[in-house]
Amino acid sequence: MTIAQTPTAANDIVAPLDLLLVNSTKSFASRMAPNAAWARFGASLASQPITVGEEALGLTRELAAIAVGQSDRAPARGDKRFSDPAWSGNPLLRRVEQAYLAGSATAERLYAAADLDWRDAEKIRFALDNLIEGLSPTNNPFLSPLGWKAMIDTGGMSAVRGLKAFARDMASKPRVPAMVDSDAFVVGETVATTKGTVVLKTRMFELIQYAPQTRTVHEVPLLLVPPVINKYYIMDIAPNRSLIEHYVKGGHQVFAISWRNPSSRHKDWGFDAYGQAIIDAIDATLAVTKAPSTNMFATCSGGILAAMTLAHLAATGLGDKVSSLTLGVTVLDQSQAGFASALTSERAAKAAIRTSSKKGYLDGNAMAEMFAWLRPTDLVWRYWVNNYIQGRSPAAFDVLFWNADTTRMTAALHRDMVMMGLENSLVTPGKATMLGTPVDLGAIECDAYVVGGIADHICPWQATYRSAALLGSKSNTYVLSTSGHIASLVNPPGNKKASFRTAAADADITSEAWLETAETHSDSWWPHHLQWLSERGGDEINAPTVLGAAGFEGIAPAPGTYVHAK
Repeated sequence: MTIAQTPTAANDIVAPLDLLLVNSTKSFASRMAPNAAWARFGASLASQPITVGEEALGLTRELAAIAVGQSDRAPARGDKRFSDPAWSGNPLLRRVEQAYLAGSATAERLYAAADLDWRDAEKIRFALDNLIEGLSPTNNPFLSPLGWKAMIDTGGMSAVRGLKAFARDMASKPRVPAMVDSDAFVVGETVATTKGTVVLKTRMFELIQYAPQTRTVHEVPLLLVPPVINKYYIMDIAPNRSLIEHYVKGGHQVFAISWRNPSSRHKDWGFDAYGQAIIDAIDATLAVTKAPSTNMFATCSGGILAAMTLAHLAATGLGDKVSSLTLGVTVLDQSQAGFASALTSERAAKAAIRTSSKKGYLDGNAMAEMFAWLRPTDLVWRYWVNNYIQGRSPAAFDVLFWNADTTRMTAALHRDMVMMGLENSLVTPGKATMLGTPVDLGAIECDAYVVGGIADHICPWQATYRSAALLGSKSNTYVLSTSGHIASLVNPPGNKKASFRTAAADADITSEAWLETAETHSDSWWPHHLQWLSERGGDEINAPTVLGAAGFEGIAPAPGTYVHAK
């Protein structure tokens, strides 16, 4: 995971949820193929012959200087691709490196000179990034010094292992280098290990109640609603790095939804089905704890569903079932939300919907492949070099293991999510519906705590900030964490490099203005949120000695059974 400490401009951050849902149904070649955006890019450059001529002449002169060894071109300080000393010490490799960097810089300047609207700019940016990164000489097995050294050290076995790994990875989706071995961790043994029990099992989900670890607990429980396109256990990834463990140790009664991995027979589960499932989980949580209401923490696509469900509860007079809402890396306002909004046309959306409808679901491996190509240096070429050129196994990293443990999305939910993103329907009260009720996010009056990641390339923080401002909450806190989409959430205390900013979200204040005035804190936002939850957790009561209740007896130990389904 790349950790960034400084904010990135909105149009430089790529790709909320709808990009994954639409472009995941396309082949890689079709995503990169020439289209109208390429034509407009070419036309724009053609209208600037002086600029193009100057760039071509400048590149020719620099290549000539490189050829005779008179160029001082060098990689950027943070570019680790050329860290092997052979790239600077070997005259031939140094020239290859410098020529590549010179060509890349020219391409970047031509891109900057083109007069494109933001949609075309995002499309060309995606293709250009993949082209530039793919052509790096560090990815070439005949040039890479790392590959030659591995060959010498292993007597050629590194090449054999690399070819086997390549054949294995390309045999099925996602057709990208494996980021972690499939047997590196065991769910329930080395990840998702916090003690608890399943107290409710339905066709759609299991509800897990976690065992208290304190003598007293807060009366108001905490219900976690995970994304619908990944397994839930990112919230319980590993001891000392688990959000669930953190809240349990902080004296909260914690419940978590574990969604079923759907198949084609579940194709009709859409917004309404998932909204009703969340209501069923709320009712079960309240029945087990006998509490008047629950706090709720929902993330990513689960946050979209939770917000829509709370709007429905508010409209039906049942909004007091939820005391507070926490949203993690959730985009409710899709307007110009980076690359995804740029790529999602009505025609592309309908084509994607037809594709998933035929299967009955959207394949999680297809989404994982699309996700990887959004960050080619970190998520594709880094592992290309490690796995294939050096013939090494990828390092064991629990978050990447979770990321590879993909799930499917039902055809109906895929349709509903894509159309919601295309129409940006949650911004306009009543444009979307949940369980027959018009959705008005402004009707959600419970206190809200919204978390964004400053380097999030899936849910840009500016979009999550705008989303926080849509809620009609009496107290609306926005928190901007360091790192990206997942690392901003899996962010336990003790990281000296971590920090977060916090202030109220306000529809009348832009994200840039918010950033200038927000208060900065060191370390993780977890303790800050724990205190916030505790203030809304009601009285402290004796911790239950038995999990479950009448009608909600324990069915299976955590992490349950649905989490193991492939």
